[in-house]
Amino acid sequence: MANAQNGSESPQMTEQEMMAHLGNALDKMPQDVRIVLFAGDDPNDVFAQAARRTLKAFRQTSSKIKFEEYRPDHKLAAEWHVSTFPAMVFQPDRYNIHWNGAPVGEEGRTLVELLFLVGFENSKLSDQSKKMMADLDGPRRVKVFVSPSCPYCPQQSVNAVKAAVERPDLVSLEIVDIQANPAIAMEYEAHSVPQTFADDVLIGKGAQSEEIFIQSMIKYEEQRIFIPDIDAAELETDLVIVGGGPAGLTAGIYAKRAGLETALVEKGMLGGQVATTPVVENYPGFTSVGGKTLVDIMVNHALEYVTIFQGEEVVAIEPGNAPGDPIEVTTSRRKFRTRAVLLATGANHRHLGAPGENRFSGRGVSYCATCDGPLFKGKKVLMAGGGNSAVTEALYLHHMGADVTLVHRRDKLRAQDHLSKNLFDTGVPVLWDTEIKEIRGRERVTSVVLTNNQSGQVTEVPADGVFISIGYDPAVALARGIGVELTEEGYIKRDDRHRTNIPGIYSGGDVEGGYKQIVTAAGQGSEAAMAIFEDLINPYWKEAVV
Repeated sequence: MANAQNGSESPQMTEQEMMAHLGNALDKMPQDVRIVLFAGDDPNDVFAQAARRTLKAFRQTSSKIKFEEYRPDHKLAAEWHVSTFPAMVFQPDRYNIHWNGAPVGEEGRTLVELLFLVGFENSKLSDQSKKMMADLDGPRRVKVFVSPSCPYCPQQSVNAVKAAVERPDLVSLEIVDIQANPAIAMEYEAHSVPQTFADDVLIGKGAQSEEIFIQSMIKYEEQRIFIPDIDAAELETDLVIVGGGPAGLTAGIYAKRAGLETALVEKGMLGGQVATTPVVENYPGFTSVGGKTLVDIMVNHALEYVTIFQGEEVVAIEPGNAPGDPIEVTTSRRKFRTRAVLLATGANHRHLGAPGENRFSGRGVSYCATCDGPLFKGKKVLMAGGGNSAVTEALYLHHMGADVTLVHRRDKLRAQDHLSKNLFDTGVPVLWDTEIKEIRGRERVTSVVLTNNQSGQVTEVPADGVFISIGYDPAVALARGIGVELTEEGYIKRDDRHRTNIPGIYSGGDVEGGYKQIVTAAGQGSEAAMAIFEDLINPYWKEAVV
């Protein structure tokens, strides 16, 4: 190809020159890299032959590559839990990285990056990713399904290698070539690649950014959004929104578009209740959409405008001495000085109050079928509740393969008719007039004590999990702490412009009561943002009293 600048032919490196260049780079690694290949001697095994040929070439390229080969029945194969062949094990004394197949085609890129990461003992993760990995709460067995013809697979494989190098104490990795291992690919239904699993839970379809991969692995759920940390200890804004549900996210969009410098603080999961709703069928523009998918769309939209501080809890709000004075908002990580605060704190899951509920929370007791349901595939679970949410989540658990029984304290469901009919049509059992009195187990839930509130009969039934969906309580602790008036039902009391009794403090969404629908929460968020903008331009508290 002619060089556009000087008309000369562009020199191209020969394969021999490329290998020599690679060898020079490998020689600079501080550590030798031990690679152990387990393979048979069948000359027709093209994958074993390819792996052997590739690894020998790398060994000849650099003295830093230490290559060993053993038959599948060697004792080390059993010791390192290698059961499919051919298989490669990398630096087994330090890492737990296996590769089932051969590093050919596009996966040659993965092999090169793997060697450097292992040889330098440096994950090369971003600072944000390292922070997340430092908080990893337990072991992760990661499987990445790849194919030599897939140009996107190396990116995902290298993400996983980086995680395994960063936390060799907790992360093990198995790269699985679907062409060499069709039976395993069939077992996991990994017909398209890359696909990634953590402890056999699907956490990613397709290539992910590094930070998104780490988040997905940590949370056992495919993530689509990454929000970087901001280290500033103090910030000045026009508006601080407390709560990242539909009301808060919508308010952030409207406030920033109106020119207000806006920060949104959310201590937990963005999206609120929507994020844990399996399917949303009543949001305009979407006939049917997953709750988490809808939240991701909202968050990505909000991130175009507003700065989001996720994982921070607002611990104090101090209004100024006089209306219009700056308001100080203190979170678990920083302070804000702001002109207005919007409380969009939503509502919290209501608890049963049964013995064992708190003890086994996260160890069999869950309030989110979407979050934790995949962990209970094939297991017996109880769903407590009788409203729309409980029936929807029971159906979700049923369809993803859990053996679910609905437990309802009344003799009739409160859910909408079409949901109730769907539940009955699918054959999900319902225990009527029944309440959960105790949740038992040792390390995890093993059984549940039930009481029939009509007959008084007490029974203990085996169960691997208990999902609870019995309603919500408005999150008004912050509002109550600064003297915001509440309604008789315990929601924030406000006027038609979402103003509370304290100038500069506003509310929006489920914390105000009402219908508790996504569309109404979003509408209230937009109303509140526009009211705040108008009030900051023309403060109502300065109006002359006639």
